[in-house]
Amino acid sequence: EERIDAYVEEAPQLTKFILPGGTEAASFLHAARTVIRRAERKIVALAKEEDIPPLALPYVNRLSDYLFAAARIVNHRLGEVDVEYERSADVFRTKKKS
Repeated sequence: EERIDAYVEEAPQLTKFILPGGTEAASFLHAARTVIRRAERKIVALAKEEDIPPLALPYVNRLSDYLFAAARIVNHRLGEVDVEYERSADVFRTKKKS
């Protein structure tokens, strides 16, 4: 939790949804985060049928958040800008005005 907070504080403030990417290291961290999110969904499904340890889901959720923050801080420290999501409608409006 402390490391996540420190990374979030150091990285530029988020103003848009970001896409996986940037440096190679950040891309690997984003890929790991997607695997963890998939595991989280499977744990939620499993919990409907089986007992799971009470801390399993919160741990996996926070691990995913850590990997997201770590990917952002890697990009920031290496001078790489996060890849921001742009809605196609926004891109079209911008191009149309030009």
